[in-house]
Amino acid sequence: MPAGGSWLAAGRASRGLVLVVVFVALLLDNMLLTVVVPIIPSFLYTTEYEGANGSVAPSWTEPTPPAPLPSSYFDTTTGNVPGTTQGSGKRTESSPPPQNPPGIPPAPSSCLQGEEFLAKENVRVGLLFASKALMQLGVNPAVGFLTNRIGYHIPMFLGFSIMFLSTLMFAFSGTYTLLFIARALQGIGSSFSSVAGLGMLASVYTDDFERGNAMGIALGGLALGVLIGAPFGSVMYEFVGKAAPFLVLAFLALLDGALQLCILQPSRISPESTQGTPMSTLLRDPYILVAAGALCFSNMGVAMLEPTLPIWMMQTMCSPNWQLGVAFLPASVSYLVGTNLFGILAHKMGRWLCSLVGMAMVGISLLCVPLARNIYGLIGPNGGLGFAIGMVDSSMMPIMGHLVDLRHSSVYGNVYAIADVAFCMGFAIGPSTGGLIVRAIGFPWLVVIIGVLNIAYAPLCWYLRSPPAAGEKMAILSQECPLQTQTSPTQPPQKTPHQFPLSDESDVEAENME
Repeated sequence: MPAGGSWLAAGRASRGLVLVVVFVALLLDNMLLTVVVPIIPSFLYTTEYEGANGSVAPSWTEPTPPAPLPSSYFDTTTGNVPGTTQGSGKRTESSPPPQNPPGIPPAPSSCLQGEEFLAKENVRVGLLFASKALMQLGVNPAVGFLTNRIGYHIPMFLGFSIMFLSTLMFAFSGTYTLLFIARALQGIGSSFSSVAGLGMLASVYTDDFERGNAMGIALGGLALGVLIGAPFGSVMYEFVGKAAPFLVLAFLALLDGALQLCILQPSRISPESTQGTPMSTLLRDPYILVAAGALCFSNMGVAMLEPTLPIWMMQTMCSPNWQLGVAFLPASVSYLVGTNLFGILAHKMGRWLCSLVGMAMVGISLLCVPLARNIYGLIGPNGGLGFAIGMVDSSMMPIMGHLVDLRHSSVYGNVYAIADVAFCMGFAIGPSTGGLIVRAIGFPWLVVIIGVLNIAYAPLCWYLRSPPAAGEKMAILSQECPLQTQTSPTQPPQKTPHQFPLSDESDVEAENME
């Protein structure tokens, strides 16, 4: 027992274990975020459209009208559709399914009928996916305020508890309404986990370089969750069943809860010793708004693809269920690489430049998505998209903490609530409007619009190159940036002088002023 107690005491004092807790929390949150991407469109089509039309288990003895097939599935030598007799588009009532001639692929079972249903499903699936981000958007400010009052530990554990309940709801929900509620509930839990987790990291890693590395590792957990989630969900749904992936995630969430109980002691209230800057003040800071906008628009690209790309693949590529999640695998792998690589490199090359290049790459990659004709054609665009978003995220998260250190009081709950709000706005606006845009003007125009928007926004990252300090914090940078501090606006000091590492000359000047 003494050895175990000393291990726990050392673990609670270790910054590394705090990083592990945040890493695991973001991993599970984003696994649940993406595991539903390939499952929900196919599940709703199976339960609602096929169920309503009595074709869940199609029989060869029932005459059915021909489903529209892409041109690649027509026999170019005879003009026949595989599986039909010459000059006829229907199978006879008694004929078995014919064998395909050599060299002609069989018509995949996922070539969908019901164009009107699919158009409506784009909108409904987009709203379901957006419900998580919309709920998170509303809860984030309250979580930021709560972390300033009671610390980060209790909100982290509350996030785990809500996420566990949401995962179980996904496993056993069979209707659109229940799935919608589960997704919205996930947004509440995600808000607690992400805001408290990132704020906790910023508070224990005070050095800017170390904080950048820690944020890169934590975002690696986010990337790994995105990486595993969609392929894991599609394969488990195809070969095991809908409930299986969610039950596995629920078990992993229990392990995360046990880890939090041991390391964080969530029953302990530990409010911040310094009064945090109000969120309204942070929202009036133009540099924070530029950083938040970069997070929002870059992530909006992949958010628009989540509900619309699987349905577009099912319509144009006739993709089976397992491919709907695997299509996101290049984006997830490259995001994992990008966040870990640029967590270190961005500090050397300049985080503003890293973000600018990343947003331009997001736009170019999105413009290439509609050019794909099969799943292999999506590898390049999706890979570039994930790598570019990794560049932006791994640069902007440390910048948000640095801006608060530089221009406001060093309390991080509110600023990372703003960062999460920006992230959520991308994942709220993207899916909810994406389905409507696809229905109105088509999928290719959707990705062109969001791609051009990212390219147009990228130059604004230049303003984050050397943001000025505010008020009394200018003295910290006076030796490094004398010209810049002369033109910076001043504000009345909000902190006592002993809290800042002023030089000896500054102390003498302060005494003379008195």
